[in-house]
Amino acid sequence: MTTGIKITCDEMRYIALFESISGASVKDCIIDEEQERAIFIVNQGQVGVAIGKGGRNIHTLERMTGKKHEIIEYSEDPVTFMKNALKPATVREIRVSERTDGKKMAVITVNPKDKGVAIGKNGKNAERLRFLAKRYFDIQNVSIT
Repeated sequence: MTTGIKITCDEMRYIALFESISGASVKDCIIDEEQERAIFIVNQGQVGVAIGKGGRNIHTLERMTGKKHEIIEYSEDPVTFMKNALKPATVREIRVSERTDGKKMAVITVNPKDKGVAIGKNGKNAERLRFLAKRYFDIQNVSIT
């Protein structure tokens, strides 16, 4: 994992609120004002606790903050992490390679019927994945096919 991730005061408040309501352990929070959403990275095995029965925790948090909330399960393995970030899309293959200039890139193959879900409206899911891959694993480029 890339060290030196900075969390803003607002993100710290969101993490505290999220943890108090859900009981899940949050590793990171990214507030995306442009998309009016908050992205929470939770520790492995905590997604169910974070969401709550029937999505109760998410609905409560969304009412309180006025933002959509997205939850991604963290993994030390970049391939597993990227698969988690693309759920519910079915990922067929992820290849992470290093170019001759030392920059890492990932090529992700998804089920053709899930390509729209993986990319998201106006590319927001693909953009989120690129941001997170760079933030945690120093992967410079992510391509979804």
